[in-house]
Amino acid sequence: MPQDLPGFYFDPEKNRYFPVKGRIPGSNPNTTASHIQGSSSSKPNRTNDKSNTQRRKRIKAADLFQLRELSGKLITFSKRKSSFQHEYQNIQASQPTVWKYQSANCIADGALEQFYVDIQMPQGQKEADVLLMGCLNGSISLYEVGKFGQHFGHGVKCMPNRVWPLITEYEGECNKAPGYIQSSTPGASILFPSSISCIKGIGKKLPDRIGDGSSLQHALVATLGSGTAGGSVYALNLSDLLDLRMIEIASLHCTIWTGDCNSNGTQAVIGTNLGAALINLESGVLSWVCRSKSDVLSQQFDQSGNFVLCGLRNGAIVAIDVRQKPNSLALSTGLPRHRIAYSSNKIREPPSGKCRSLTRQFFEVRGNLIPSSAICMSSAVCSLATLQSDDQYFLASSMDGFIDLYDRRLLQRGPLQSYEGHVNSHTRLQLGIDPSESLVMSGGEDGCVRIWDIKTGKLLCETDPLDSIVSTVCWPRTGKLQEPVEERREYVDSLYEHNHSWGAWLGSRRGLFYIHGS
Repeated sequence: MPQDLPGFYFDPEKNRYFPVKGRIPGSNPNTTASHIQGSSSSKPNRTNDKSNTQRRKRIKAADLFQLRELSGKLITFSKRKSSFQHEYQNIQASQPTVWKYQSANCIADGALEQFYVDIQMPQGQKEADVLLMGCLNGSISLYEVGKFGQHFGHGVKCMPNRVWPLITEYEGECNKAPGYIQSSTPGASILFPSSISCIKGIGKKLPDRIGDGSSLQHALVATLGSGTAGGSVYALNLSDLLDLRMIEIASLHCTIWTGDCNSNGTQAVIGTNLGAALINLESGVLSWVCRSKSDVLSQQFDQSGNFVLCGLRNGAIVAIDVRQKPNSLALSTGLPRHRIAYSSNKIREPPSGKCRSLTRQFFEVRGNLIPSSAICMSSAVCSLATLQSDDQYFLASSMDGFIDLYDRRLLQRGPLQSYEGHVNSHTRLQLGIDPSESLVMSGGEDGCVRIWDIKTGKLLCETDPLDSIVSTVCWPRTGKLQEPVEERREYVDSLYEHNHSWGAWLGSRRGLFYIHGS
């Protein structure tokens, strides 16, 4: 059975793959070939009544179920074949519901991650579903999610209010609110000396260096740094929700913009204004793997942990091989030099979507990389996200409003897919990919949240302005709930899993949001 590759379709007669050319930014939306029969434009018309939108969605869903009964799981739309699951998910994503949590302002605009952690209770070991949120004011907050567990008995409870859509013909659907979130104690948070720039889960349990020698779960937390001091990297212990403990792994005399951990939790990489540095999480040893005069604003490990993608302020994206001997933090003299072509003045050329340099320039990078594999977007690269199903593919977002899908094997051919409608000019906005890797989501500077189909590039949803710029996105993955059966059933029956086909957390300066399919 041929593998489903993003950006390509398989022709059984010719027994080969062909690229699927999606909508290029600025092109006519009527040229998109991925519309469902009988549907209108994928971009919602804000002047239309919300009830009409809901009615159209219900009609499409009914037609989809009818086609599944006639054709099985593989159905045909507009002379193309697709799976029922994929099309049904797109219908649900086209009109999601957005909720805002009360009393949750200014807690998740810097970083946001959801964790499933094992904690020790009097009744035995339990699994808790928690949100760890970092703010630009330097605070870290921990909240437990939903109805499962309820390990925080006296903390602040935040309830959700629906903010989009405000009017709908089918009120019953949108009244199914997600569960509350609750902090450990009133006003509980940890205050760091500067803004929180990164929160990442550490893949495996690390030896506890605090004192009791047991094996604990940790999260990686990085601070941006200030005018008087540089950024720092910490490991935060999540095993005791009522008594958060942290240790400082490294402190640098530079700005830390981003970071990522490899899959087995042994190493972390941080992006700074001086380049990229690798940290051994077990020994705390830090070494430079890339030095550049252009800030590293975004990073992503591949699944092997041998390479890390770095997105630079000047628009370059380079893959760094981290399999090397540690270099001196101050000197980094062992790193080879490379000259990478780029331009501060670029334009996009439809339909290829490639960047054409108006003024060709070069910048120097030190590190183990292949210069020919480096590519350059038209502006600073603020977010990178690889596909777990095949990490040869990755999505990149630039500060001038472009989102592209690339294949690391075909980088010089330009992006495989471009995603229309994103709005950005100077903000570090994060991309979010759903667990099935069918949808990509991002907030915009216009206050809208947009969702695209990764494979076709179709804009599925564009919410009305939320009066807030969503800068962080966390699309949680399924927890590892074990016995007892009663508690597992209680969690599955919670509103996050049962009534909502998918859901994601959104963080902004003005609040914490939850978006889900209806």
